Amino acid sequence: MSRTRHMDSTGHCGPLERLLVSALCIILSFPVGYLSPRCVAATVRQDDLSTTPPADAPGTQSAPAAPNDSTVYLDAELALPVAESDSIPPTEVRADDYAYDENGKIPFNPSPTRAVWLSALCPGLGQIYNRRYWKLPIVIGGFMGLGYATNWNNNQYEDYMQGYRDLLDNDPQTKSYMDFFPPTVKEEDLDHTWLEQTFKARKDSARRYRDMCIIGLVALYALCMLDAYVDASLTHFDVSADLSVDWAPTLMQQPGRSGKPALGLNWALTF
Repeated sequence: MSRTRHMDSTGHCGPLERLLVSALCIILSFPVGYLSPRCVAATVRQDDLSTTPPADAPGTQSAPAAPNDSTVYLDAELALPVAESDSIPPTEVRADDYAYDENGKIPFNPSPTRAVWLSALCPGLGQIYNRRYWKLPIVIGGFMGLGYATNWNNNQYEDYMQGYRDLLDNDPQTKSYMDFFPPTVKEEDLDHTWLEQTFKARKDSARRYRDMCIIGLVALYALCMLDAYVDASLTHFDVSADLSVDWAPTLMQQPGRSGKPALGLNWALTF
């Protein structure tokens, strides 16, 4: 009887030992978590759906169709994180690269270099490019005024220069300096020394004003370029509307040994 329950001297197992080993092998053949409550519930649910008779089968009543439940029950221990696809890179939106504002419009961002070149090509184009249209009449008016002053002073210079030359030559037929006087004035009644000094001073003054107007034109041309560059660079410069000065009388101690209080003014600039 002892051979049927225990291992004999030859190393063979009895029937009980064989039964235990077979049951252990069957248990180990199932995956981990197969008999967990979630897996059992999912298996029973799939079995119920598979054994449900069709709606058109004879002798069966039509039942309301069960909702298509696509929920997959997994054991918490077997759940794996889903990795993102490497083929589609994540989209990153930064405030500096976002081309639209909160109203859905593209903000105006002029280029300082382009504004300078446009202003150099034609004064006023840089201001139009920067959308500072109110500066355009100032630029046009400045060039028109300086251009007219340059032309007027140049004509005055040429007239006085020609009259001064006629006074210095010995030709009696050249009398252009008499055109500055009324027809009733005679040449014999005029002092030639006074005429020479007067014409010389007038021609020098007209030449100086003409040169100053030309310098003003060049300065205005450069100022238009500088204004276009600065205006384009400071387009998005934040200018706060809270610009105020608060002041109030106060008592302060005088410097020195006296230490007596003195009436003063305390002010603060907010910007």
